[in-house]
Amino acid sequence: MGDINHFEYGWITPALSYALSVLGSVLGLVCAGRIRTARTSRQRAWWGLLSAWALGGTAIWAMHFMAMLGFAVENTRIRYDVPLTVASTVIAVVAVGIGLAIVGTGRLNAVRLIAGGVFTGSGVAAMHYTGMAAMRLNGTLGYDTLRVALSVAIAVVAATVALWLAMTVRKGVAVFASALVMGIAVNGMHFTGMSALSVHRHEGANRDVTGAGVSTLLVPIMLAVIFGVVGLLYALLAAPTDDDRAASEYLAGRRVAEPVAPTPAPDPVGLRARSTLGQPGNPFPSRRDTPPR
Repeated sequence: MGDINHFEYGWITPALSYALSVLGSVLGLVCAGRIRTARTSRQRAWWGLLSAWALGGTAIWAMHFMAMLGFAVENTRIRYDVPLTVASTVIAVVAVGIGLAIVGTGRLNAVRLIAGGVFTGSGVAAMHYTGMAAMRLNGTLGYDTLRVALSVAIAVVAATVALWLAMTVRKGVAVFASALVMGIAVNGMHFTGMSALSVHRHEGANRDVTGAGVSTLLVPIMLAVIFGVVGLLYALLAAPTDDDRAASEYLAGRRVAEPVAPTPAPDPVGLRARSTLGQPGNPFPSRRDTPPR
């Protein structure tokens, strides 16, 4: 059995992973709120995609990878299979996106919420264990069945609560408080799943471990997170809010209600002021009206 250390760098990695999960949850909840106020199916799909990326890509997957930076096994290097690592990202985003589509289509009820929570939670668990399967080291991974089942149950419950919050929470303080709770749930699922892991080292085998190192993956992943967060913030700031729409409708109503006075025709040489011909209703002068000299 290999000695496992989940906090090789102390509490810096779990603290950063929690911060990422809270940040992604805040952005995801705000984007999900825009789904409810969207007026077209295209707008709803756009905000659903952004919310899925924020929740699945940042709050869940980036948090998972950040926490894995502190994972170490004694006397063996750890590498990652890049295609499986990318696949775990896709699984997280797609699972959250489908869950949002389930609860965001039509009236929210218990059946939709439970169905979306089960699907999304199962997808989150699949993301976690796919990411673990991408890990390469000089040993064999084993899992405790009871703790794996517990981690899946936590993922389903956390996903259900997250979807309910995404469809109901609106106020800024409530969004932040909900993101704090979601961060605890996501990290709880991750470390519960990690506690189920055991490593059986290959004694006497000095084979090379293939795959990408953490340092190789860290830069592109962090750049993707940074650009993703900046893009989400730009999309949120550029999109009109409910107050903006109300103001536009009010101004449009004022324009319709207030009649516009006709603009007089231009009179560049002042003929209208010197001649009665320019005044409406005046008769055209004739020679008969001219007094004799």
